[in-house]
Amino acid sequence: MIKLDPAARRALLDLSHKSRLYLEGNILKVIDPDGDEEFSQYLKDAIELDKSNRRKRLEVTKQIQSQNKDLTAAQEENSKLMGDLQRALTEAEAATRSAEQARNTAEGDLDLLQKRTQFQLVGTIVKVALWVIMGVGVTTTLLYSLALVKGLDTTLLGSTWSNMFSILLTNSFSIIGTIMGVKYATEKGE
Repeated sequence: MIKLDPAARRALLDLSHKSRLYLEGNILKVIDPDGDEEFSQYLKDAIELDKSNRRKRLEVTKQIQSQNKDLTAAQEENSKLMGDLQRALTEAEAATRSAEQARNTAEGDLDLLQKRTQFQLVGTIVKVALWVIMGVGVTTTLLYSLALVKGLDTTLLGSTWSNMFSILLTNSFSIIGTIMGVKYATEKGE
């Protein structure tokens, strides 16, 4: 046991009365009050205050540990969510690339289908135009030939027949030229 001289005891008592400051820690257990009632009460009060302060520090420590545990769990959850978000972002980018490829393929197929349809349409127009030209030409030729065989006046019919053939020939070349121009223009655009 440690015995303090009366001056040291008086200094500790005065400090506790003026500033409410007490000794703390295990030193309190080894100080001998040496029969001084007032100093004995000081030691009891200091021990109680020390216990109370230790309890408060222990509670604060437990609270901090609990908060650290919660923060660590939240950080782990956040890391997991960030990983999930990164995977979802990567999958979304892959889906976007796949959708763009599908769109490009569909546009290519549509363009090919349009060209095929245009080509078929042009072929049909040319066939119909040629049949009409041939039909008008054959009909006009038959009428002119019939008029010649019957001995009718063919002056008007001859010039009409000649004009009809020139118009049909001009129109046929015009149709073919237009079709070729359209085909050339669509190939140039690519």
